[in-house]
Amino acid sequence: MAGLFADLTPLRESPPFRRLWIGHSVGTIGQQMTGVAVALQVYDLTGSSFAVGLVGLFQFVPLVVLGLYGGALLDRVDRRRVALFATIGLWGCTLALVAQALAGVGSVAVLYGIIAVQSGFFAFSNPARNSIVPRLVPIELLPAANALNTLTWGIAFTLGPVLAGLVVAAAGTTTIVYLIDLVLFAVAVWAMWRLPALPPEGVPVDARRGWASVLEGLRFLRGKRNLQMSFYVDMAAMVFGMPRALFPAIATLWFGGSVADVALIVGLLSAAPAVGSVIASSLSGRLGGVRRQGLAVFISILVWGAAIALFGLWHWLPAALVLLAIAGGADSVSAIFRATILQAATPDDFRGRLQGIHTVVVVGGPRLGDVESGAVAAAFGETISAATGGLLCIVAAIGLVAWAPSFLKYDARHPVP
Repeated sequence: MAGLFADLTPLRESPPFRRLWIGHSVGTIGQQMTGVAVALQVYDLTGSSFAVGLVGLFQFVPLVVLGLYGGALLDRVDRRRVALFATIGLWGCTLALVAQALAGVGSVAVLYGIIAVQSGFFAFSNPARNSIVPRLVPIELLPAANALNTLTWGIAFTLGPVLAGLVVAAAGTTTIVYLIDLVLFAVAVWAMWRLPALPPEGVPVDARRGWASVLEGLRFLRGKRNLQMSFYVDMAAMVFGMPRALFPAIATLWFGGSVADVALIVGLLSAAPAVGSVIASSLSGRLGGVRRQGLAVFISILVWGAAIALFGLWHWLPAALVLLAIAGGADSVSAIFRATILQAATPDDFRGRLQGIHTVVVVGGPRLGDVESGAVAAAFGETISAATGGLLCIVAAIGLVAWAPSFLKYDARHPVP
């Protein structure tokens, strides 16, 4: 059994990484609680899966624009300062959600506006945090550090939705959820405050700034098939295979019950993929020995798509939860290796910009998936939306590896972008 469970070496050997991990873990739980609360509040105000899906659109637009620019900024200034600024901004957005809930505004437009601003700050904070990690741990510990970060996401996506569902079911309001997030996210602010200064390395004196720097980062990706594929396969999985926007309608139409029951079921559905992620990340000890990481990513995407397709066809709650957990476990393995490929194969002076692109893909993909699944559900129903999404994910992944077969041969011991 030795080596089977998650490697805790990065937490023991790097106190700054340990603080970052703790702050991210606690803060993300609150943010995931808020994500479910916003979806429930929008659905309660509109009764529409499409309106819930539009949450993703309002998150996606600022994420794309500011994610690319934020990544470029990280390659020119102290990454700790950018991360702290963005984290405080995210905290302020939670405060705005609390204020609108306490005031009883009841406006979908206000909610869309707050989450758009929140997404803008996240576009800076996420690439900042990811570009910081390779500066806190040595390259040989990157798979372990990424597995721990994926475990963090899994725990947060497990506890956050379930706690949100329980709180809303008990209190009958989302206000308490927003207040809890406000308290928990303070830990993330503390963790960023305690980081050391982290100016980028190897930046030439005449380095380009602003959008010229963004374009320079995009040009760096030309011909870098392995890095490109780490983005493309995730987009295929998230745009076609993400059924999250359907959960409020699925809980109501497939499984029914009272308002409290629906809230709890939405929490369970939202948490199920994270349960699988926690299990996979907890048993990630041997992933550091995997050399063909591109092949592992491809297999994981196929499992994700198959599980989501079956989820759309099997309207029995226990089976739905198991299938979502399988999908989440596969996604966590994919995420660990995609993050490791990106960090190991990218020079430090481009890491910020590529992490900006990574944030647009990893966070923006599910937002586009929300819009896609909500739109298909509005036209053909939730069953067709989920089932066809999973199948399209598989088709897209196979097409991508046919375009770039070298990705399947990527060798972790000899990182090639």
